[in-house]
Amino acid sequence: IMQTPTEVVWKRDIYRTLDLTKEKNASLYYPIEPQGESMNLFTYIFKLFVNNDIPAYSYNLDGNESFTPENKVNPKDLLDDFGIYYEEKNGVIDVAQSDIPSAQVLSYYVKESHYFDQRTATYNYRITAICPVIHKAGDFSTEVTKYPIFWLNFDEISPLLTRQKVMSSSYNNVSSMTLSDYFLKHCYEGEIYKTVNLRNLSINQYCKNDSAVKKEQKNIEKQLSDFRGNLWKTPAEVPADTTATEASDSVKSEKAEVAKTEKKEEQKTRRTTKKSSDAKASKSSGGKSSAPRVSVRRTRR
Repeated sequence: IMQTPTEVVWKRDIYRTLDLTKEKNASLYYPIEPQGESMNLFTYIFKLFVNNDIPAYSYNLDGNESFTPENKVNPKDLLDDFGIYYEEKNGVIDVAQSDIPSAQVLSYYVKESHYFDQRTATYNYRITAICPVIHKAGDFSTEVTKYPIFWLNFDEISPLLTRQKVMSSSYNNVSSMTLSDYFLKHCYEGEIYKTVNLRNLSINQYCKNDSAVKKEQKNIEKQLSDFRGNLWKTPAEVPADTTATEASDSVKSEKAEVAKTEKKEEQKTRRTTKKSSDAKASKSSGGKSSAPRVSVRRTRR
């Protein structure tokens, strides 16, 4: 199990939404119905959860995860809440494959932790939690509503994800990898919908429109990219919009002062050289001007 180091000098947690209709995330959705030992992510984790092989935690109203005993979800309660049919025999819950809502789980929420480990001088990011989301239309409306099901602690499920393989390519049908590798290698693609912040607001809550949301998402991605790219640069190489602005500005100011001083010295030297040259020219001509005199005689009429 990979865990975030306890001593880091910088960390930023972000939440992404993974759209399973996109090609890059299709490995998590197909096959919708199990084919032999092959099954999609939700079918696999749902069966583990119902059999009490992994714990699941409630999705709170604020959207945050809390992996505490009091937040653990009881399988029967969840099945009842989502209207999933099951049978119970001798305390064992049985859900038929046709009743598992795999086809309706069209997205996942994923929490990533980006951090800089000063001890190893490395920048890393890893998944800490995932949440399957059901997309369902209302009884009297075609508008689709998203229903987050539960949070899973990635460290707790990661060992079991190594046992299940998924197809990793549409071009090579024998190419596969484990679900654990799929996440650890960051093979997915997702848009940022929230970062951990003091007011606990999602991007949609503080951006006025879709255009502003897109701009903010790009801004956050750039901040992460810039931080990572500027870690090993010297101050003079760091762009002005990074944490090294002060150092960079100091170097630029120092260079400007040196250039200014050099320019003044050069101008002073030129003036001194010109005066010396003029003095020599005056001495060689007896102190008289070498320019010819012009006289004009007025004629009488």
